[in-house]
Amino acid sequence: MNKNFIFIVIGQIISLFGNSILRFTLPLYLLRITESISLFGIVSAISFIPLIIMSLIGGVIADRKNKRNIMVFLDFFTAFIIFIYTIIYNHISLIPCLIITLIILYGIQGTYHPTVQSSIPLIVSKDKIMQGNSIINLVNSLANFSGPIIGGILFGIYGINPILIVSIICFLFSAILELFIIIPFKKSTYSEKTFSILKKDLSLSFNFMIKEKPILWKSILIISLFNLFMSSMLIVGIPSIFIKTLKLSDNLYGITQGILGIGSIFGGIVTGILNTKLNIKKSYYLLLGATISIFPMIITLIISKSIIINYIIISIMGFSIMTFATMFSIQMITFVQIQTPTEISGKVISCLLGLSLCAMPIGQALYGILFQNWISTPWIVLIISLLSSLIISFFSKFTFQNL
Repeated sequence: MNKNFIFIVIGQIISLFGNSILRFTLPLYLLRITESISLFGIVSAISFIPLIIMSLIGGVIADRKNKRNIMVFLDFFTAFIIFIYTIIYNHISLIPCLIITLIILYGIQGTYHPTVQSSIPLIVSKDKIMQGNSIINLVNSLANFSGPIIGGILFGIYGINPILIVSIICFLFSAILELFIIIPFKKSTYSEKTFSILKKDLSLSFNFMIKEKPILWKSILIISLFNLFMSSMLIVGIPSIFIKTLKLSDNLYGITQGILGIGSIFGGIVTGILNTKLNIKKSYYLLLGATISIFPMIITLIISKSIIINYIIISIMGFSIMTFATMFSIQMITFVQIQTPTEISGKVISCLLGLSLCAMPIGQALYGILFQNWISTPWIVLIISLLSSLIISFFSKFTFQNL
């Protein structure tokens, strides 16, 4: 818990809180205005594309530039983008304006995450990397917990404007705080053009994963498939079921998103406590636990006519899914950090994050269409997610057991 790590944690709390509110309310605003689940899924899918691209490029930038300066610039730039959106969104067409704003925000997020992750090995000792990652994940989870709850209340009572203003303030405060962080940085001396640098650095990352650590490719495939069938289902399915099937309020939906955030917090705490006791060879149990959590959701939607019972069970199972998924995510990030030399950790982490996210736009668009067509019987879509995730869980068992 040195000064630099503490400042990164505080900066993350403020910045991710603003980000969490925006990620909750902007898509919800679109769903409420248009009443279209398929459009909601497609817009979410389009928004994810720059996240994928910048997740690949972001690590290259993080390894070449001062990580502190990257974080400061991105927070200031995010505040500027939201300020512009606040001014113009009432005067132009909603959907294009919202898509462009989300594209920029997700692109910024794709650059920010590998920058923070690649900073951890530089400011904490090697034996504390997993605990450091757990704390960073805990901060992310706290933001995911508080942002939707507060965002749901503000949106339900006052509309979108107060949320935009709060987000701008959060990003400005975070950027100012990050100015005081010191992260070890050795300036590279190179004369190549930017495109050549990116091509060479990405090639170096791919060669490392293919030739030296081929297990990383299999890990990317597992995470990608899990994102396709599980993560995408949560992103599109929960708001679709709550708002269109159960006809719940924005406040209740926000509370459930907060419960999912608590699940991430709990998963981060458990991972930090267990630390070295967690074995990568048995990580498939975590995926299996997340998968089994879908089953009670299916049962309650089939047999229960009570909206409150459905709401409670889906919320609790969402908590369970996020707990297992968070533990698995921290394990994978730590595994990559330990197995990767420091000088290329940002590149490799960004490749892992970027490639594993490639399936998300496909999944979100797919689930948007599926829930649009089966919104009166959403348990059919959940069965598809359950069976697919079971197959992925057993595939991961055979991938990791011989490490």
